Amino acid sequence: MTIDTQQLYFILENTPAEQNILLVGKHGIGKSRILEDFYTKKGCKVVSLFLGQMSDPGDLIGLPEKDEKTGKTEFLLPYWFPTDRKPVVLFLDELNRARPEVLQTIMDLTLNRRLAGKSLPLGSRIISAVNNGSEYQLTDLDPALISRFNIYEFAPSVSDWLCWADGAGGIDSRITAFIRENPEYLDSDAFYADADSLERTPDRRSWERASDILKKIDAVGDVHKPLFAGIVGSRAASLLFGFLAEHSAPSARKVLTGNFEALKPEIRALSVPSLTALNKSLFTFIEHGLNEEDAFSDSAVQESVKKNLVLYFEFLKSEAFKEVCAHFVDQCSASSFPKTLRFIARHCMALYNAFSSFILD
Repeated sequence: MTIDTQQLYFILENTPAEQNILLVGKHGIGKSRILEDFYTKKGCKVVSLFLGQMSDPGDLIGLPEKDEKTGKTEFLLPYWFPTDRKPVVLFLDELNRARPEVLQTIMDLTLNRRLAGKSLPLGSRIISAVNNGSEYQLTDLDPALISRFNIYEFAPSVSDWLCWADGAGGIDSRITAFIRENPEYLDSDAFYADADSLERTPDRRSWERASDILKKIDAVGDVHKPLFAGIVGSRAASLLFGFLAEHSAPSARKVLTGNFEALKPEIRALSVPSLTALNKSLFTFIEHGLNEEDAFSDSAVQESVKKNLVLYFEFLKSEAFKEVCAHFVDQCSASSFPKTLRFIARHCMALYNAFSSFILD
């Protein structure tokens, strides 16, 4: 039985600290990010160790040193070992890529929470992750080691990813709109790449990298296609560019900080799905641009955002985009954009009043 992100949260909440968890899943699906975000929000320190990169047990347990007083050999604490006695979440990534000699050092750690004679702080957790499939070069795991874990096959859904992408992920709205309309292209399974080739195929990690670049580009053209082909693969890049040609929308930055009057014809030509995607993009841009005081560091940007946000909503109303207006107002009741809502309440009363007027109408 596979589990999605919400089910994983439930498992993490209800598994005692002394029980180990092993997540089985494909690469690039966000295992480490989800775990780190979950425990960091709880105030727990997460220590990630990539076992596949360790060439020697000393990388994990530390180097031996002779104690001059006792004449005995002891191991120096490795860089990651907690010395403040506060519990940690130890995330052992790439468990089945580790060398056999490194895996031997894991045995005592997973059973007794001890490493080279030193114990982890009480309450520490151990979570591991592995890839599973014939396309990976993996190390066989000892049944005795496997028996020390609660094992779950983790396969986060497309809706899980879109929820994260629209909120904390801050993924460019053009990519989320593409995935929302073509969910089969989020992961590489739809592309049937030869496992022995170096042909690039998309995964969630690569879409995030593509978003980082796309955010800086207002209008994509053929000159950009090779750039994105190296990130998500030639086929996915062609599909994305075809989609963008049919659903071209100005970036959130351009709408909120540019000349809004000049953008009206471009916005007017958008479809309803493209406009709702733009709504989310505007809120995401504001959410990630605000500081702890719910203000933009650049006062000129803040004034432009306040003005254009009102102009955008009034434009939607004047063009009778009622469904898009309702979606825009609904974003203000969503929990995904708390800083944006405070920004509107504190700095943009005209928009707040416009929302009230729309609801009453």
